[in-house]
Amino acid sequence: MTLAGLICFMLRHVYDLLRFEYMKKILVTGAAGFLGVHVCRRLLADGHEVIGVDNFFTGKRRNLDDLLSNPRFSIINHDVTKPLEIVADYIMNLACPASPIWYQSAPIETIKTSFLGTLNLLELAKKTGARFLQASTSEVYGSPLEHPQREEYWGNVNPIGIRACYDEGKRAAESLCFDFFRVYGTYIKVIRIFNTYGPYMSIDDGRVVSTFVTQALANQPITMFGSGLQTRSFCFVDDLVEGIMRVLWSGDEITGPLNIGNPHEVTLLELAEKIIHLTGSKSEIIFKPLPHDDPPQRCPDITKMRTLFSWNPTCDLTRGLQKTIEYFLQEQANANSVYGVENKLLKQGIL
Repeated sequence: MTLAGLICFMLRHVYDLLRFEYMKKILVTGAAGFLGVHVCRRLLADGHEVIGVDNFFTGKRRNLDDLLSNPRFSIINHDVTKPLEIVADYIMNLACPASPIWYQSAPIETIKTSFLGTLNLLELAKKTGARFLQASTSEVYGSPLEHPQREEYWGNVNPIGIRACYDEGKRAAESLCFDFFRVYGTYIKVIRIFNTYGPYMSIDDGRVVSTFVTQALANQPITMFGSGLQTRSFCFVDDLVEGIMRVLWSGDEITGPLNIGNPHEVTLLELAEKIIHLTGSKSEIIFKPLPHDDPPQRCPDITKMRTLFSWNPTCDLTRGLQKTIEYFLQEQANANSVYGVENKLLKQGIL
């Protein structure tokens, strides 16, 4: 072997050793959901091995189809309310129905997922020594009496309302995380996710962005609950995932909870008008009574994320909505294409 060849061989060997040391095996529950899909893609792009877990109650398997050819990715059909035996370096628990239309249709399953699912995964982390990240939510603040919401705020939650299965389920999950940390020394991190939007949202998830976009593209009336003057802050999913990654790879001394979201507030009326403008829609806005326990304001104080990680959302609402609308248009085109093929096959007597 020539000297140049020997040097190349040694460099390659060092590279492989470094890559092996850097590459982590990460278990991601809720992998087929809106956020899970983006997290899996980011982890794979960064060179890690990803084991996705989902029972496909709300997540869509086809969201992961193009990842199945990647040798560093696998997906397991499993309900986290049942124990799981997998050895991984990190566990990211994103499993839970996350929109009112879903969790209110299956409230008992939702609270079981939050409590039993988190308990099972924490037991796995304790057993294997894995580091554990819990995706909590701004819903733990309920209908907040503090604005914007700091992590120290304990919230104003109705424990017997129609949203309690999700709100209280996530609060119980946070409690479990910190009890495992205090009692067993389990490495934990808790993030509280505020309103997030972007590609891979489901058109039928009942979230305000997906609902408004779907209605606008169909030139249907935009359904506005309440006066439309209630405010939300919307974080584009790429910004959110970047924030999650910074927390995930931080030192063990950082446990959270940490708010991750965009502190820029808009009224729902402003959101609807912007979507109508960006889609060129002829939709009109119609007003309906406000649902029970719907919070009038929701906005994160992200001082801790800024201080600890120099993290700030960078995608403005207009640009983020444009990307989201493009995705929804592509989804519609795909659906029409599939429908067209099926219709043709039906006419030919093949289906």
